[in-house]
Amino acid sequence: MAVRFVPNPMFLGWGPMRLESDLRDCEVEGELPVDLDGAFYRVGPDYQYPPKFPHNIPFDGEGHVSLFRFANGHVDFKSRYVRTQRFKAQAEARRAIFGMYRNPYSDDAVVAEKKISRGTANTQIVFHHGKLLALKEDSPPVAMDPNTLETLDDYYTFGGKYAALAHTAHPKIDSETGELIGYGYEARGEMSNDVYVYSADRHGKINWETWIKVPYVGMLHDFAVTSRHIAFLVIPMATNVAQMKQGGVRFAWDSKLPTWFGFMRRGGDGTDLRWYQGPERCATHVMGAFSDGDRVFVDMDMANKNQFPFFPNLHGEAFDPIGSSGRITRLTVRPDRKSDNYDMDVLFQESGVLPRQDDRYHTVPYRYGFMPTTDYARPLDERLAKSPLRPLNCYTRFDQLTRKTSTYFVGPTSGLQECCFVPRRTGAPEGDGYLVGIANRLLEGRSDLVIVDTSDLEAGPIATVKLPYRTFGQIHGWWVPGDQLK
Repeated sequence: MAVRFVPNPMFLGWGPMRLESDLRDCEVEGELPVDLDGAFYRVGPDYQYPPKFPHNIPFDGEGHVSLFRFANGHVDFKSRYVRTQRFKAQAEARRAIFGMYRNPYSDDAVVAEKKISRGTANTQIVFHHGKLLALKEDSPPVAMDPNTLETLDDYYTFGGKYAALAHTAHPKIDSETGELIGYGYEARGEMSNDVYVYSADRHGKINWETWIKVPYVGMLHDFAVTSRHIAFLVIPMATNVAQMKQGGVRFAWDSKLPTWFGFMRRGGDGTDLRWYQGPERCATHVMGAFSDGDRVFVDMDMANKNQFPFFPNLHGEAFDPIGSSGRITRLTVRPDRKSDNYDMDVLFQESGVLPRQDDRYHTVPYRYGFMPTTDYARPLDERLAKSPLRPLNCYTRFDQLTRKTSTYFVGPTSGLQECCFVPRRTGAPEGDGYLVGIANRLLEGRSDLVIVDTSDLEAGPIATVKLPYRTFGQIHGWWVPGDQLK
């Protein structure tokens, strides 16, 4: 049967890319910083074949990784699909054999018979102990070569020492020790409330692990790590087996469930884990976190309601675009108060998703954060006005010390994907450098990489790497300095 994709409104007119490419010496508009040396990696879902069910969601595409390599005033671009077990099985079948998003009940029988991993490796890309790890939270990592993007291991378990069946898409790298700290939820299998937490040293050797349990089973997408603590936010995006057996996606938003914020001592056995209860909230990404004595502070993009229109509301509520707007919110627990609740303080009013920080300040007090935001007062080209979702049109820098922001606006015909921070030079002060990220030219069907100086976001890009085609939709990205890629 010939390959044919059925239009899906959730793709907003930008369907699967399906193109692996190499572009040597990309065209550059403006001036690249002379000492910019390193690699910007991005990963996102890109359907390999038309989905088995046409109404499946964009998150279920195969992992596709791209690399912008900066060196000596030049930029080369490369993109490759991650050769997961799932990708290879579908390539052999020449069609989709996996069903709805994270729904094993909808797969072809051969998936269970051959025990093929469902992992798509499409959510985050992280560099540690010389390996590029492509991540999806329902499966162990996939290891790739950071220079060629060749898949090296489609089920990477840290030398056989990793004990869980799943691995987060958001491990943290300790700012001081270089350790990788991660976890896996539903770690013992389907509907398990067990969470496996571990750390691996800078050489990739697991040096600590423990098991904990969560109040209920659901999407545990990100977590926070400080120099002393580990914290989890359990939101009402609950795993729903009945929905899956009826052909739906894995999660449903249960507004009757509370939100739980739990924290424990890092490096311990988990028995000190304490849970604090809060109201219905949705937050999936951490900007930064730190400890002050026994107190824990975690900054997230938090909304009042379900932020994902393609994950249904269990009790029939309509999707609320206003209630789903995320704002940087600080969660604080103070064990000395002996309260069963945590504090929530909205720090900034800008609305957006996918916050980041200067990655050199993971686990410690920090000043600057960054996030793609939507400024609804900015003009939008009338040809895009009918779109059901307004694009992210700004990169915003958040100053935690002064509570002030600065913004780069991409223009009325473009949308921005997640940005990464790049230090201006080795040893540069916190937040002094560049933001790099993809700008989709929505009316041209093309993508560019923009480089914006964090000291003057309003001035716009100092350089734009121009692609002659569009690239796949990104979820997350990662910057690696060039001296680590030799």
